[in-house]
Amino acid sequence: MNLKKFINKPENITSELLEGLALANPFLLEVKPNNLVINKGLKTANRVTIVALGGSGNEPALEGFVGEGMIDIAVVGDIFAAPGHKAVLEALQLADKGKGTLLVVLNHAADMLVGTRTMEEANRIGMKVSMVVTREDVAYAPRCDADRRRGLVGCVPLYKIVGAAAALGKSLHEITAIAQDFADNMATIAVANKTATHPQNGSAFAILGTDEMEIGMGQHGEGGGGRHKMKTADETAILMTDLLIDDLSLCAGEEIMVIVNGTGATTVMEMLIIFRCVHKYLSSKGIRIVANWVEEVLTVQEQAGFQLFFARMNEQYLEYWNAPARTPYLVR
Repeated sequence: MNLKKFINKPENITSELLEGLALANPFLLEVKPNNLVINKGLKTANRVTIVALGGSGNEPALEGFVGEGMIDIAVVGDIFAAPGHKAVLEALQLADKGKGTLLVVLNHAADMLVGTRTMEEANRIGMKVSMVVTREDVAYAPRCDADRRRGLVGCVPLYKIVGAAAALGKSLHEITAIAQDFADNMATIAVANKTATHPQNGSAFAILGTDEMEIGMGQHGEGGGGRHKMKTADETAILMTDLLIDDLSLCAGEEIMVIVNGTGATTVMEMLIIFRCVHKYLSSKGIRIVANWVEEVLTVQEQAGFQLFFARMNEQYLEYWNAPARTPYLVR
């Protein structure tokens, strides 16, 4: 099948993209067997370390955020597939610097199975590890049913927050508490107006009509929200913003982070128009944006759409967010 993508053999996509990432960032990271992407600064680290797991196909996440101030080891699975638990356990052992390790997992069924199995093994052999799960998708389940909520782009700012806390010498207990609190105070909603195809076989994740969009679509085309006729940028932004305000119970006087995450085929022009509306609308409600990011952060191949992310911020989180970091896709 002609996939009309610039790839070689479909079965080699993950290994070749990771090899390319390492060659493009030789001073930041290295790739070892089992698709372990490792921060080169880990060799001299004397702090709590951060490990993350997930499938490839969502670049730049998650391997693009390996480096100083964020992820120490990313364990990368095949396209949209979780890695094996043995590879994750190996990563935890490599990351162990005597201070403990935080494992960050997105709430998707396969990722959770791997994370849970890995934690069982790590506890059995006496490793000092804790796990935090991101589950901030407001479309799939209400906040009172958080165990069913999917993890979306919120994992990436969480990597930055916990990475900065680790760099400042916080203990594993402190970092786990920070991660959990940040995760509990974030929310995301996604919209798509054109779905992606699987890069290994060309199959479409879902079908949307020419004048149709879906609010609440999951990371890989899963449903969960509702289909609408295409709306303007402002109409879409306000609809999504209201959902996030309601989910977080945001009030006038609060300060938040906002991320507009393009999912693969949305132009910067569109993302900035969305952010403009969100900023003005929040300001009208007395809610202040103190941190923002408008970029492709966690993609779904060529899916057109974006994820809108909000998180409550405080002085500590803002300090962590603005702390130094150096990764292939985020430098501060």
